[in-house]
Amino acid sequence: MLLEVIATSVRDVIAAEQSGADRIELITGMLEGGLTPSYGLIEAAVQATKLPVQVMIRPHSYSFFYDRLDVAAMMTDIRMVKKIGAAGVVLGALTPDRRPDVEVLARLLEEAEGLSVTFHRAFDEVRDVQEALDELEKFKQIDRILTSGGKPNVLDAVQEMKHLVAWSQKTSIQILAGSGLTIASLPAFVAETGVQEVHFGKGVRINGDPLGPIDPVRIQQMKEHRYESTKTDV
Repeated sequence: MLLEVIATSVRDVIAAEQSGADRIELITGMLEGGLTPSYGLIEAAVQATKLPVQVMIRPHSYSFFYDRLDVAAMMTDIRMVKKIGAAGVVLGALTPDRRPDVEVLARLLEEAEGLSVTFHRAFDEVRDVQEALDELEKFKQIDRILTSGGKPNVLDAVQEMKHLVAWSQKTSIQILAGSGLTIASLPAFVAETGVQEVHFGKGVRINGDPLGPIDPVRIQQMKEHRYESTKTDV
């Protein structure tokens, strides 16, 4: 199982790597669901770690609908992410009627050629999950979908996540589970849903505070759970 950790600073990046995280999602605006970090932070984060760094491409938190000015800014951000040398980007776009905006996605993904791509939790706001999956599968650049199964807390969406994992096994897209997972709930959740990638933000921070520093002990405990789960499966 792969562990992705949200970082909002270089200190977060270093702490996550030293504690055993496998991948970084770099953002700013934690309380707003994640926004694009500054170029300076992206460069410093990439230089500070050997882990893959996925950079959030989200110009505002008003919605997941983007006009031409938003798209222009996002394309510039993607170009800078490539220039700096990050591993990938985290993006998503919906139409006003909550379908994947395939026109915007096509433009962004063309700009992101060569980068790993995560479609973010805009997915949890789509009007029809299967319709959205069918549309996203057409974009071969999308490596994973970050989702809580359409619910605020992924622990309330076990059946939905099982469905998504089953669907993903027929495609090249991984399901990345996030929002509401805890160290205690992780082994049972993974066993029941079959997810192979998990995403943690406040769950690996001191006192569960989204604005607090990363707690290395929590990540280390999570690694122990992963190891125990692997031994049990064998």
